[in-house]
Amino acid sequence: MSKKVIIVDDSRTARLQIINAISVDGYELIEAVDGKEGLEKLRAHPDTALVVLDLNMPRMNGLEMLSTAKSLGQGGVPFLLLTTEAQPELVQQARALGAKAWIVKPFIPDQLRAAVAKLSGAAR
Repeated sequence: MSKKVIIVDDSRTARLQIINAISVDGYELIEAVDGKEGLEKLRAHPDTALVVLDLNMPRMNGLEMLSTAKSLGQGGVPFLLLTTEAQPELVQQARALGAKAWIVKPFIPDQLRAAVAKLSGAAR
């Protein structure tokens, strides 16, 4: 059975780049356009292995989604932030909310594949 990965990013192009990078590894990929939809998808798929999450999105940003997921008891799912932001204080905030990794866009596909495999428990 393939592991579920939820990709939360308001940019269709970014979602497609992520999908292109990791789909070769056989994950079941679920897309969401913002944090609110990401939470809905996470609730609908409690067996999710990993959430790949953008920071800057409308309606609910990545930090808000992390915080809400944690408060709803869904903080056990690993979160990988994939964003253009690199400020140390944002990274610290995300880590404090439970994020397991932070990758800055534009990303190197092999680096993302390795991080997704490790965090989702699919590492070989």
